[in-house]
Amino acid sequence: MTRVESIELSLIELPLVRPFRVSFGTSTGKECILARVRMDGVDGWGECVADDGYPGFSSEWNEGVWVLLRDVLGPALLAADDVGSDTIDDQLRFVRGNPMAKATVIDAVLDAELRAADRSLAAWLGADRRAVPCGVSIGIADSTDELRARVDEHLEQGYLRIKLKIMPGIDVERVAAIRRDHPDILLSVDANAAYRPEDVDVFRALDDLELLMIEQPLHHEDLVRHAALQAEIRTPICLDESIRSAADAAAAIELGSCRIINIKQGRVGGVLEARRVHDAAAAAGVPVWCGGMLETGIGRATNLALAAMPNFTLPGDTSASARYFADDLTEPFVLAPDGTMTVPDGPGIGVVPRPERLQACTVRHEVVARP
Repeated sequence: MTRVESIELSLIELPLVRPFRVSFGTSTGKECILARVRMDGVDGWGECVADDGYPGFSSEWNEGVWVLLRDVLGPALLAADDVGSDTIDDQLRFVRGNPMAKATVIDAVLDAELRAADRSLAAWLGADRRAVPCGVSIGIADSTDELRARVDEHLEQGYLRIKLKIMPGIDVERVAAIRRDHPDILLSVDANAAYRPEDVDVFRALDDLELLMIEQPLHHEDLVRHAALQAEIRTPICLDESIRSAADAAAAIELGSCRIINIKQGRVGGVLEARRVHDAAAAAGVPVWCGGMLETGIGRATNLALAAMPNFTLPGDTSASARYFADDLTEPFVLAPDGTMTVPDGPGIGVVPRPERLQACTVRHEVVARP
């Protein structure tokens, strides 16, 4: 039997190299929770993708996640007789929802398990690539000229897909300008659920720009109206915030709410559920890609392994560390000249935080004790 010996929680703060603006707000730094889970003398790492401050992008936020990990999920794992990737879903099922909090410890347990077995996460997932194509997500700029400069910068760096954040009033004109500048690039937009069904004319106008996809145009709980919108436009709708589980993915596909799915493993409950989303989409012939949530190197390594699975056929938001951080927690991930990034092949996720950097960025630390 495998027992969880200890769980350490660290609250991390990292400044972003550039403010990142989307339809619901602007981020100037990254605050996240890291979980270090020790099992039979081996440490595994998991990163939470919840936001700081308050529940904005999702219903989870760091203060709430911290309490849940410290007082509920952590003690449950410490009290369990046998913990592993084949048991942990059932052991945490007594808590409804909270997939971001669960993902933090589920990913850490899986990482420790694979490190003990000297097996990489990519190999365990059945990944079939050593490197994955990378895209980049560009926040809302102050002007069209500034946006053009950012797009040019990232194309020169080698990114294979450009995603532009949009919001009502800052959409068609700017996207059209980028399309005129670059008629042949893979170009997509992401609304982060900022629009309403009556905004259909915006999406009809975007239809003329030959986009790869329109990501999450409407409310995250509204699969029915997404299906109605998809029937009105040619451009594939990609769902992101709406996909919180494999069940969500299956429902969206059956309803015709989307033709592409963005999988964010930290949002759906961790790598185990992300694999189920991948498999459900693959069975239906729906392509998927790996989204990002400004992760540190811990979350980025996890995402790269996932993005190497067979049905991840579109460039993901697995950008280089330097895109977000001047100094990451781990050794930096670097974009190759051909626009790809190497998938870690070491045991588990293949990386660990640099101790001195982790210490410098930690603003809170707590050890979860046995009940």
